[in-house]
Amino acid sequence: MKRMLSLRDERLKEKDRLKPKKKPKKDPSALKEREVPQHPSCLFFQYNTQLGPPYHILVDTNFINFSIKAKLDLVQSMMDCLYAKCIPCITDCVMAEIEKLGQKYRVALRIAKDPRFERLPCTHKGTYADDCLVQRVTQHKCYIVATVDRDLKRRIRKIPGVPIMYISNHRYNIERMPDDYGAPRF
Repeated sequence: MKRMLSLRDERLKEKDRLKPKKKPKKDPSALKEREVPQHPSCLFFQYNTQLGPPYHILVDTNFINFSIKAKLDLVQSMMDCLYAKCIPCITDCVMAEIEKLGQKYRVALRIAKDPRFERLPCTHKGTYADDCLVQRVTQHKCYIVATVDRDLKRRIRKIPGVPIMYISNHRYNIERMPDDYGAPRF
């Protein structure tokens, strides 16, 4: 009796199994379609037409910390660099990263909570600020990224039309900015 049940079960299992799908044969005379990435309309060659005063500047955690070490006022130094009104923007991930740093970086947290800074909410999972900034800049090319982090700079340089603000010689400098805007290069 058990043997008959097992044979019947095996036959049912064979019926339940899916037959391997056959790949449709491609017609050699048919037109081939290629996936070409769509470039944003705001870019005119490497010139980003969405950039203009007031500048929205995405600030990274280490940029705030190095600004404190160099004794630079963030908003005033940004205005000195770009000769225009600047709105520093902080994402929720950057804010969470500063809060995780603890008591030692309480001055950075106080600066980040400044009402002149615009808070940008994050919808993704996790709190890794570098990925968050790269993702936001890839979607919206209206930002300048302020960072001192070499790896983040390297990642952002691969995105066309996004300027990078950094600290050198106790002042802010900007790279990849059109010559019409901003401070002279040194």
